[in-house]
Amino acid sequence: MNNYASSIILDLGCGYKKRSGAIGVDYNPRVDSDVHHDLNNFPYPFDSNSVDKIYIDNCLEHLDSPLDVMEEIHRILKVGGELKVIVPYFRSPSAFHDPTHKTFYTVESFSYYDPEHPICKRYDYTTAHFNIEKIIFHENLDSGLIKSGIVLLANKWPLLYENLLSSLLPLHEISYYLRKI
Repeated sequence: MNNYASSIILDLGCGYKKRSGAIGVDYNPRVDSDVHHDLNNFPYPFDSNSVDKIYIDNCLEHLDSPLDVMEEIHRILKVGGELKVIVPYFRSPSAFHDPTHKTFYTVESFSYYDPEHPICKRYDYTTAHFNIEKIIFHENLDSGLIKSGIVLLANKWPLLYENLLSSLLPLHEISYYLRKI
């Protein structure tokens, strides 16, 4: 018998694009989710410290209280567990096209949860702490030659891109790789 427990991977707000090997969670009964649950309702139907990895892809911006969602994700994720958040970048026109988007995200948006970051040290209103491992622009989007150069620059110097270029050359999506502390 195998002594290794299989890892639990969740795809929160999976919609029609549930990741292979993940348990899809969505409130929409028309999509192919494994668990039907409204992510605005807490607690989520998972035990504390039971999940190894969570994806929340183009979903967080639709939810009522991102802080509560992050605290709930923190509750169910194991210590050392991985979280990948993908959201529209706040400068992107697509961030504003969808009338159901409630929040917008910058390079620093998840610094609020990283206890090593000055933003978290100043506004430490949550115990949901994550290390920010990396931030990537436009990770899964096709780009032409010019946009590929902008993406390369943005990923090498995200704050410089955000402060100097993003208003002129906006990218569409930003991904955050976080690890539960």
